[in-house]
Amino acid sequence: MDSSNPVRFLDKTSPPHISTLILLSGIGALAMNMFLPSLPAMAEYFGTDYAVMQLSVPLYLLCSAGLQLIIGPVSDNLGRRNVLLWGLGIYMVACIGCIYAPTIEVFLIFRCIQAIVAVTMVLSRAVVRDMFTQDKAASMIGYVTMGMALVPMVSPAVGGLLDQAFGWQATFWAMFAIGGLVMAITWYDLGETALASGKTLAQQFGEYPELLRSPRFWGYSMAAACCSGAFFAYLGGAPFVGSEVFGMEPAQLGIYFGAPAVGYFLGNFITARTATTLGVNTLVLCGCLANAIGGSVSMLIFLAGYGSPVTFFGMMTLVGLGNGLCIPNATAGLLSVRPHLAGTASGLGGAIMIGGGAGLSILAGSLLSTETGAYPLLWIMLATALAGVLAILVVIRRERTLGIR
Repeated sequence: MDSSNPVRFLDKTSPPHISTLILLSGIGALAMNMFLPSLPAMAEYFGTDYAVMQLSVPLYLLCSAGLQLIIGPVSDNLGRRNVLLWGLGIYMVACIGCIYAPTIEVFLIFRCIQAIVAVTMVLSRAVVRDMFTQDKAASMIGYVTMGMALVPMVSPAVGGLLDQAFGWQATFWAMFAIGGLVMAITWYDLGETALASGKTLAQQFGEYPELLRSPRFWGYSMAAACCSGAFFAYLGGAPFVGSEVFGMEPAQLGIYFGAPAVGYFLGNFITARTATTLGVNTLVLCGCLANAIGGSVSMLIFLAGYGSPVTFFGMMTLVGLGNGLCIPNATAGLLSVRPHLAGTASGLGGAIMIGGGAGLSILAGSLLSTETGAYPLLWIMLATALAGVLAILVVIRRERTLGIR
């Protein structure tokens, strides 16, 4: 598809409207975040421990990571549009399965199937890279994810309110309805943006070694994975910290839980406005540093004995800011390593990021207790943030000294 064509909303013969790409990115965040304030109530409903119920987060992330390894090459071969529509349809079926699950085991199975919505996050970014060069793609991804950032700001609060008013199932009905809306808009607005690869599906999967041999791809992927690792650990541990350590109600927790999204929105706004002038490396480094500062300050506040919901969730805005600066720029960087493999790179990079996040989410959930308080979560977040700084510094140093990819 020619990106020079004028954009006409709900016309799939023109490039997709930015609102469509925002909705596609946003529904992935919605599926991940909206039900989190309901985890304690869901554990009670299914008659299981919180630690078991909390597996709905890391299992979802693990399945998402695995699926992204498949989604990228498949979309490079079969096209973005078809894969998106099929993925959204399966996601809606999984929402219904979660609602009527009779046991925690059945619920977790359908929750894993819900992870197919990863197609929206992977391919919305690949569509942008199909149409723009690296720095411009970073700017456009910034705009897309800036709009997407509104979802984790609002969805946990809405999920908490739905839970208190109608029960946790209402949250999944909302996911189902929104999935249907996004699917309809995608059908009418998003045409095919990928050029035919001319390769079989097996040949497409065979392109992975080309990416895996690129130090630049690994550098950007690890910077994004480590920076976002702090946020994924937060996803796994913050509901417990809020409800058990601070004694917060679901609706209140839902409002506070969206704090990182405020910083994430700002970070993506800065990316959208400055990526073409500052370049992706500078913004990735700034993002990793902001992430590390947020974790460090939060840790120091708790060590001083002043930890509270306001300080804990407030410092998460810096973590969100860091992610808003790092992720869209690192994503644009890794997609540009081999532009003809944009879908494959998006899937592989996303799998590295989400897979690492799943492990950190499991670790955070398993280490937290009323005796430990928030400290295990804070240590995990700080360590991953510092690793992100190291990853992008290695990339910058390599480019400056060797001038190679």
